[in-house]
Amino acid sequence: MKRLLVANRGEIAVRIIRAARDLGIETVAVHSAADADAAHVRLADAAVGIGPAPAARSYLLPDVIVDAARDAGADAVHPGYGFLSERASFAAAVTDAGLTFVGPDAEVIDRMGDKVRARRTAAAAGVPTVPGTQDGVADVSAAVAAAAEIGYPVMLKAAAGGGGRGIRVVADETELLAVLPTASGEAASAFGDGRMYLERFVRRARHVEVQVLGDGTDAVHLHERECSLQRRRQKVVEEATAPGLDATVRAAMTAAAVRLCHHVGYRNAGTCEFLVDDETGEFFFIEMNTRVQVEHPTTELVTGIDVVAEQLRIAAGEPLRFAQSDIAARGHAVEFRICAEDPDRGFLPTPGAVGRVALPAGPWVRCDTWLEPDTRVSPYYDSLLAKVVVWGEDRAGALRRARRALREFAVEGVATTAGLMTELLDEPWFAAGEFHTGTVEEWLARRNR
Repeated sequence: MKRLLVANRGEIAVRIIRAARDLGIETVAVHSAADADAAHVRLADAAVGIGPAPAARSYLLPDVIVDAARDAGADAVHPGYGFLSERASFAAAVTDAGLTFVGPDAEVIDRMGDKVRARRTAAAAGVPTVPGTQDGVADVSAAVAAAAEIGYPVMLKAAAGGGGRGIRVVADETELLAVLPTASGEAASAFGDGRMYLERFVRRARHVEVQVLGDGTDAVHLHERECSLQRRRQKVVEEATAPGLDATVRAAMTAAAVRLCHHVGYRNAGTCEFLVDDETGEFFFIEMNTRVQVEHPTTELVTGIDVVAEQLRIAAGEPLRFAQSDIAARGHAVEFRICAEDPDRGFLPTPGAVGRVALPAGPWVRCDTWLEPDTRVSPYYDSLLAKVVVWGEDRAGALRRARRALREFAVEGVATTAGLMTELLDEPWFAAGEFHTGTVEEWLARRNR
């Protein structure tokens, strides 16, 4: 691998370019008209314009990106996260063009990206799954029968959905009959697939995920991350490792993730996501992300392993460089997602001109961002501005460092969620690690009364 095209933008494009440069790989950035002066464009060795600002006319055009890679002399493509990263047809188009796709094979993306197929695959590998339908429900009567067997409340999910989208909690049959047609229509519009499936709703659940690496023959885990703090099913804070997780559950869950990777011959980086039932201690596989995750820096800080660099090495044909016994988790890391949103106005996005920017620094503080002074936050893309990530010898030390780092973060010109993250740190339940996937929503409801 000599020249890598990064098929993304923002902080993840900057992150990938830096990892490639550390390995001596040249980089090519792609950019829409809105991103012509962006940080990732300047950092790359070359840049190619791919269209107007809307993502549907630029970053989401597989043929345009493949053509850009060939024209720029790239021999590999890294999709980052979001956009085309989990689209099997894009992975296939890249390889069909004679280029290396930095990710798993298209067949594995297709198999694990579809929630119904992923559940079937996990079950076949002996990995626990949430009780529910094995296939997408064909019609309303099938959904009603399935829900009655599972027991209310149930979760209604889009089979092709991801990132917490297309999910509804349904309390009873009347609500199911009212919601299903709309949910199926929304899924068809968002994902091109209207199939829905049902699963048991775990009332007090923790969302814990396991970072994995595979080379197609062998696989390892890089321990787990706690991702329960969510708003509208979007993660806001992540930790590595998961605080208070029972050691037996941890061992079984990480082993299950590796077993699933072996079962599908997984190659490259991925994440197996699980729900942990706080009341019973059971854990269930819910989905696999066949790409690098937004929260991967927490894993890097506790293991000392550069996940993106390992992606590039594996894609270039290298075998895994370490055995499971080589991978230890030391200390504790926490990541805070800072977005251009106004928490006091219903998290309204706040695009616009940015003036002064002050980013946190100092020992064991990392800030992954595309932000620079005198730039603009675009209304066309995700509102993520930066990820403030800290490490400490233990969780208490990491939280103290996080409080200092968040106070140093400042952006003039747009409202951000940095202040809200500082408020979160002051909550006793957060300091104690006593939360579940609904805790942030409950806290925000109290805060905004």
